[in-house]
Parts: sequence; C-alpha cells; structure tokens
Amino acid sequence: MTFRSVKLTREGGVATLTITSKKGALGPAFWEDMARVLTDLDGARVLIVRGEELFSAGLDVTASAASIAPALGDPEKFRAVVDDMHAAIEGLAALPIPVIAAVHGWCIGAGLELIAACDLRVCSADARFRLPEVRLGITADLGGLQRLPRVIGHGRAAHLALTAEPIDAPTAERWGLVTEVLDTPDALFARAQQLALHLAGLPARALEGTKRILNDDLPHARSLADAVQWNALHMTAEGLASALKT
Repeated sequence: MTFRSVKLTREGGVATLTITSKKGALGPAFWEDMARVLTDLDGARVLIVRGEELFSAGLDVTASAASIAPALGDPEKFRAVVDDMHAAIEGLAALPIPVIAAVHGWCIGAGLELIAACDLRVCSADARFRLPEVRLGITADLGGLQRLPRVIGHGRAAHLALTAEPIDAPTAERWGLVTEVLDTPDALFARAQQLALHLAGLPARALEGTKRILNDDLPHARSLADAVQWNALHMTAEGLASALKT
C-alpha cells in the first residue's frame, strides 16, 4: 500500500508510521493516509509514530484552507470538514495495540493533539511542544483539550492551551507529557524501537485490556468491574501458570 504523506514500515511485530510531508505538516493527504494506515496494521503488536525532519509543524493550513474557508459560520459544514481529522486521531487512540510517539524537533498544534492520543511519548533533547491555536483565533478541536488534562493535569494543559507558549523537552518530561528524554534523535528512535520490541514480547490481550482500562475514563467502580470482567474473559490457565513461575 502506498501513501502520499506517510511511510509505514514493519520489523517483526513493530510497525513504524513516519510522517514524511514537509515539516511534518498535517494536511488532507495525511488524514486520508491515516484512514488507510489504521486498516493496514494486521499482525502489528506495537505502533511507533515519528517524524522525518521533525515531528510535526501542525495542521497544513495552506492545504486545508480550501475546505475550511467555505465552512466558516456553518457548524454542520465545519464538522464535516474535521470529520476525517477526528477519525484519524480517534482511530489511533482506539487501536488495541500500544502506540508510542517518538518526538524530535517541533511538535505543534495538531501534532501535539496527535501525540496526546498515543499511549507512550518519548522525545529527544531538541523537542519543543506548542499548542498555538489561540494565537491564530482558533480553539483546538482535535482532542488535545480533552486528553491533555488527563496526561499532564488541568493546570498545565490550561497553561499550554491559553498562553500558546512553547515548552522544551525537560519541561515536557517534568510535566509528564513525555516519560523519557534522549540526547539525540538517533538515540530517541533506538529507544522507541527498544520499547516497542519489549511491548511486542508481552501478552497482547493483557496489553489491550490494560490500555482499554487506562483510557476508558469511567467512574472508578465501573472501571474496576470492567478490569475484572476483562480478566475473567481473557486470562488463560497457561498464562496464570507462567506468571506463578516468575
């Protein structure tokens, strides 16, 4: 399968999605490619999402203007314009496999909302993160305002979204946006691959259930009951016996 703005490669059970558009800009081609990528992951145990020259400069406003401009002032038309974007990011979040974002360079706007939908986020020391929408007269509408408070807390998410100021890699790690900072992009990609191979070696059903419960955003008692039900349906005698030996 060929794509216009991304590249999908595989090594064993690890799939890697590389954003190949100029400066990682997310335009119509990217959202169309994502719809196809999400249906082309059979057999993958883990997905890494990364950029090429940098992670992402955000939404490709120039390429998207032709569809956005006629929809301004009409909520129904505007919703139709962003449907493909929502489908891509929500589809990424809904994958039953772990998704690792490996961020180097700038990660801006829609790119930041994209990584908020990933399960694990690591970056290199040159990474910078920014949600600049308010400076452009826009309210971020691709899931960042919903997910970031869960990832880094309401106050820090509000700081990012309301000030539109960038944060650097050490700040992102301190806030919990990323869990590790590597010295160089090469070290970052090697670490992402190492994490992915580790995850690929773990029981797939256990990973799927853990991801589902972490992300379900349900009341405590309901989420706890769902975890018990998942184990009742998917835990195996062989797995239990193996666990008892370790």
